[in-house]
Amino acid sequence: MCGIVGYFGKREASSLLVEGLSKLEYRGYDSAGVAILNEGKLEVVKCKGRLANLEDKLQQKPVIGNMGIGHTRWATHGAPSDVNSHPHTNKKGTVSVVHNGIIENYISLREWLISKGYEFVSETDTEVIPNLVDYYYEGDLLKAVIKATEKMEGSYAIGVLTTHEPDKLVAVRHESPLVVGLGEEENFIASDIPAVLNQTRNVYLLEDKEFVVITKDGVKLYNRLEEEINKEVFHVTWDADAAEKGGYEHFMIKEIHEQPKAIKDTMASRIALGQPINLDDIHITKEQIKNLNKIYIVACGTAYHAGVVGKYVIEKLARIPVEIDIASEFKYRDPIIDENTLMIVISQSGETADTMSALRLAKYKGARVIAVTNVVGSSASREADDVLYTWAGPEIAVASTKAYVTQLIAMYIIALFFSQEKETLTSEEIENIKEEMLRLPEKAEEVLKYKETIQKFTTKTSKHKDMFFLGRGLDYAVAMEGSLKLKEISYIHSEAYAAGELKHGPIALIEEGTIVITMATQEELYDKMVSNIKEVSARGAKVYAFAQEGHTEIEKSVNSASYIPRVMDLLAPVIAIIPLQLFSYYMAIEKGCDVDKPRNLAKSVTVE
Repeated sequence: MCGIVGYFGKREASSLLVEGLSKLEYRGYDSAGVAILNEGKLEVVKCKGRLANLEDKLQQKPVIGNMGIGHTRWATHGAPSDVNSHPHTNKKGTVSVVHNGIIENYISLREWLISKGYEFVSETDTEVIPNLVDYYYEGDLLKAVIKATEKMEGSYAIGVLTTHEPDKLVAVRHESPLVVGLGEEENFIASDIPAVLNQTRNVYLLEDKEFVVITKDGVKLYNRLEEEINKEVFHVTWDADAAEKGGYEHFMIKEIHEQPKAIKDTMASRIALGQPINLDDIHITKEQIKNLNKIYIVACGTAYHAGVVGKYVIEKLARIPVEIDIASEFKYRDPIIDENTLMIVISQSGETADTMSALRLAKYKGARVIAVTNVVGSSASREADDVLYTWAGPEIAVASTKAYVTQLIAMYIIALFFSQEKETLTSEEIENIKEEMLRLPEKAEEVLKYKETIQKFTTKTSKHKDMFFLGRGLDYAVAMEGSLKLKEISYIHSEAYAAGELKHGPIALIEEGTIVITMATQEELYDKMVSNIKEVSARGAKVYAFAQEGHTEIEKSVNSASYIPRVMDLLAPVIAIIPLQLFSYYMAIEKGCDVDKPRNLAKSVTVE
């Protein structure tokens, strides 16, 4: 979710680049920089921190030139620092690159380039790109960029400059957004429309593996065979606020739609068929895993619900006892912790105060700690023994959506890694789960196509003040998260219950017209769940059910039903939560609530 801008025209580039980057600040970032081509020389200015820091540097030492690229970085590889900031260059200073995305095979590319005599100074995946372009450069920048991308695996939007061709800017996109702004005797590239909106409303929206070459003569588009292609100009009619949201009404609905990519990115380089599970920089050994007597998963709010799923899948796959704890309660119960205990803390920001207190207690008592977080360089990532990053990118809406599903993916990855090391699953069983996981992004996309069905249901139910969510097994974890989402953004009182607990008290609350949202996505528990649905229906509840495709007979027992694509029970929570997110979103819209900034809530809770 980094921000990219590029400019070639008659005006000074640096001020336009900074202005464009300022329009992308909403995407989140930890450093910023620009590279300007001036009289055949590349000048790079970059620094850690806010964009204001970069502006100060440029005021102290202005960089002159009418062509350049700029970048605001959200760290994925390497902590936030001046060295890890973009743009990145090769050692000779002849090629400069800005990059949004993840190069999955950067380690093997880096090792190969080192064997060819190249040197690296940063911890980033991006630094391989200028060196690859340099390696393949034979007098034509476009050809070199095409050859470089043929070696790269992953997602990327890239802008490239070289001193060898000081009148040319080349860019390409693949699974990361990139637009081309078309001005009068000047042109732009940007990762999002807001960056160019003050300069032009005419843009090209690039598709995957489309290359753009900007010269003094204008803009040309090519495919990877170097064949020139034609595109229609898209005229932007949105205002600036809508442009930041990509045309969506709110950041939350935009981020719900970003979940397929977030799921894919978090699995990238970690889950591959025929390859062992890769846990990045987690160095826990097979012997240490075998000696574990207990795992604690500790988190707050939405992250806690991801931990509930984590407990289930780790115990089921790796056969290690797991306790799930609310971070704010953990340290006050004098938990039993020793050197054979592992703690997994989950925090989107990596700064959650209660979670950090639990982490520090575990470390003090000798436990090993793995942090699952979305922010490189956060307190959790620095203080834990190991860290697994969820590559969701910045999340602007207070109510978590894409960060949550990536936390789920992280739990599955850890569970599979432990089962791989402990040999509690056969290689065939692991491969089957991995194969299903790799299909999750497309199944998430499929769910999003049916959002209008959910929206219609909300118009009938938004006046209700109380709702209940029911589920069994992993569906209970989904129900808890769905209930929390509804409370957070619509202010409707809701409760989630394990459906088998109905007869032990909660069923007393069911009366004529009570809204009950039921989850029936677990094949093993489907019949039992239908029995629970009939129990509440018989007492007058209005029931909305979610089930897997093929179970249309559930419609005989409910008022309305929606379906998710067929998926392995174990992985269903990743897909089943999406309709509940949409349900909460549309309920909040119906009630006129401030969706992105619900009352009394903060994105990151940094006080106990």
